Amino acid sequence: MLLWLETIVMTWLAAGLIVAVPFLAFAVGRVIEGAAGSSLLFRLMMLPAATLLWPVVLHRWITARRPEHHA
Repeated sequence: MLLWLETIVMTWLAAGLIVAVPFLAFAVGRVIEGAAGSSLLFRLMMLPAATLLWPVVLHRWITARRPEHHA
């Protein structure tokens, strides 16, 4: 009985890391205005929350406005 629960938890955490690591490395400054130019320590502190809340992070990342490029 615990095996299926362990599988669900590990799958959730794996998906969370797959979303959280690139989000914190590349996109956190676009999605959260106050996080633009944030330090590595800040991003590491955000990793557990972004991993556990990965569906929210992914939704905000997808729906974030892209910066407009001016020629």
